[in-house]
Amino acid sequence: MDRRTEIRDFLTTRRARVTPEQAGLRPSPLGGARRVPGLRREEVALLAGVSVPYYTRLERGDARGATDAVLDAIARALLLDDAERAHLFDLVRAANATAAEARTPRHPARRTLRPELWNMLEAMNGVPAYVRNARLDLLAGNALARALFAPVFDSPARPANSARFTFLDPAAAEFYPDWDAVADQNVATLRAEAGRNPYDKALSNLIGELSTRGDTFRQRWARHEVRRHRAGAKRLHHPLVGELTFTYETMELTADDGLFLVVCGVAPGSRDADALDLLAGWTSPRPTNEAPTRRT
Repeated sequence: MDRRTEIRDFLTTRRARVTPEQAGLRPSPLGGARRVPGLRREEVALLAGVSVPYYTRLERGDARGATDAVLDAIARALLLDDAERAHLFDLVRAANATAAEARTPRHPARRTLRPELWNMLEAMNGVPAYVRNARLDLLAGNALARALFAPVFDSPARPANSARFTFLDPAAAEFYPDWDAVADQNVATLRAEAGRNPYDKALSNLIGELSTRGDTFRQRWARHEVRRHRAGAKRLHHPLVGELTFTYETMELTADDGLFLVVCGVAPGSRDADALDLLAGWTSPRPTNEAPTRRT
């Protein structure tokens, strides 16, 4: 991905969604229709306290000399949330990286999961728990997680990856009743990771695969939406126990850069809990049916 283009498209799409009223600007005394959706470049420059030529140069992808203070001011002018602000900083960092820095991956590749992680998953046998990486590959899961997400783990869209399943496996539309929301979440997560780790070849290959095999992903990717989906609720229609809703918490594994532990739960005494208990009765205590040499 071209870094200048990424900066340009991200700032352009963010500027287009902010109205002058949202930014606190008074209507022009001359009135008349606006030629562009959202803010004009000169309005962003005014709100950020920078010159119009400087902001224009930055929006065209030239991030040379962009300081943290300037980027913070532009983030405030464009009403960016925390995830979007971080994404802007990531894009500028990547654009200004030296050749040596560009060749250094943000998340060092790990060939295997540590035995301690496998043991932890096995011990968490009362709740679905799995480990994923930043590009949404499902690397390992305990028995209950593999039962709950069986269509994802067993999908012919290989290797197991949440976005690959969502966009390439027809079973995803039935498994996720709220498919559009899940699709948006996956794309926003991958978009944020592409900003953090733009030289991850596996990530670039995944994005290329999803983009070339259907318009649905490509159209969402062009929106440049980024979000942090670290907690929430998700609804699915399981092929064995029917519809259930669960909550999830995503925790970054600080000892394993780029890996995340996802733990799911249901309300005690609910129908969802009954469905999960039914699945638990059909599972074995082993964390996975694959040898612990899975590549990450």
